[in-house]
Order: sequence, then structure tokens, then C-alpha cells
Amino acid sequence: MKPDSEALTVFAPGLFAGRTALVTGGGRGIGKRIALAFARLGAQVVIAGRHSETLASAAREIADIGARCLALPVNIREVEQVEDLVSKALSEFDAIQFLVNNAGGQFPARPQEITDGGWRAVVDLNLNGTWNMCSRIGPTMAANGYGSIVNVVHIYALERGAPPFAHSGAARAGVVNLTKTLGYHFAGKNVRINALAPGFVDTSGLREHEFKPLQSDDFESMALRDVPAGRFADPDEVAAITLFLCSPAAAYITGTTIVADGALSLGNWTPWMDPEP
Repeated sequence: MKPDSEALTVFAPGLFAGRTALVTGGGRGIGKRIALAFARLGAQVVIAGRHSETLASAAREIADIGARCLALPVNIREVEQVEDLVSKALSEFDAIQFLVNNAGGQFPARPQEITDGGWRAVVDLNLNGTWNMCSRIGPTMAANGYGSIVNVVHIYALERGAPPFAHSGAARAGVVNLTKTLGYHFAGKNVRINALAPGFVDTSGLREHEFKPLQSDDFESMALRDVPAGRFADPDEVAAITLFLCSPAAAYITGTTIVADGALSLGNWTPWMDPEP
């Protein structure tokens, strides 16, 4: 099976042979494309997520490539489930060299529309869930003297704030800060940790969970208009940056955030909704 886009053709065949990558949110969207990309380059893959059906489908695609795959349902907000995931992954593959914290989610809303329960659920998933994974897998990488962690956030976690996502913006800004802190502490153990902040990525999840709730027929075209690059990112382009951060080419990069948004954050900030007084 060939890569889906030119972005993934730059990597040497077998680059990750004998290595194991664990990808959360690996059953669909960006996470699945990252898992497939690792598999095409020889890695063994663990995919984790909340939905058994999508995990099973993604696992079949990975198996079709000829790669070993372990698919495990998990809610990363639950420490016991995370520890069980790590235990099963290490039992199957002995070590985890790459961790991609892709699982997360949010819904567009004005701050005054977010309930206490909605706030806590989004923060727990995006920030605490990422911590749960890093705090359980990072030390195993340090003990082995090798590893790379990529935390997938979004551009609303950065300096311009998060008008449509007060909850997710705050949580993922915490992930960006956590990434810097862990990057400092793990650097001497040959373990790197970086964040990746995409803009609009062309997935069904973007349309179903972020554009659709706005109930605006023209929002997608408006969002596209505001991207200076003139298009949304292909998920394989996000996968390619993730692979780069896990590759030897990025051996001296740690504690930083890579922005991949087609210059969106440098231009007009798409108004998801009008602010209320």
C-alpha cells in the first residue's frame, strides 16, 4: 500500500523497523493516518481509543500493510485504564519508543455557554489525559534511554487565545507548557517531547464536531478563505510532521511546538461566532 500523499514519500523505507509506536485516538482521522504512516515505515503499532469499531477497522488496515498492530479500547481520562493499556502494550512489544498523544476533543461554544460539566470533561480529556499517558510511558522511555513523544494540540492553544474553545484552548495551552517542562526533564535521558499545533485539517471530525454545530452552511468556505495557503491540511501532512519529530532528523529538537496551519494564525482569525456583551 502506498502513502496517500507526497508528504510521506520523503522517509526512508524501514525507518522505524523494530520500533513500537503508540497512538491515542488511533482509530480514525489524524490518529489513524499517523498509525498507518508508522506502519508503512516498519513500526509495530499500538492504537488506542474509546470506540472499538473504529479501532478494529484501523487495525485491519494496518494489518493489510503487513505490520503488527495491537488495538486497545481506553479512556485516557481514567488512570487505571491507561495503566492497563501500557501494561498490555509492553507485554506485547517489550518497549514503546514513540508515543503520539492525539486523543482529544472539544466543541465550539462561547465561554458563557460552557457548563461546569462540559468544562471539566474537556479539560480532563485534553490535559489530564495527556498527562496520564506521558507520566506512565515517559519513565519507561527514560529507563530505556530512548524515546520521542508528540503531543497533538491546535493553534488555539497559543498566543492568540481560543475564541471558539475556551475549555480546549486552556487545556491544550497547559499541554504546551507541560511539553516544555517534560522536555527539560527528559532531555538528559535521550527522550524528546514536542507538541504539534495544526490548523484546519481536512477530516470528517472537523466537519462533524466543529463546523456542523455552528449550523452555518457557509462556515467551511469562510474558514477556507481565511487560510493564506488556500487549503486545509491533508492528514498525511500532519502525520509526516509527527514522523519527522520521531525520526533521527529531529534528534536535537525537544520542548518546542511546531505550528502547521498554512499561515492561518498569521492572518485573519476566522470568526467562529460573534462575541456577546
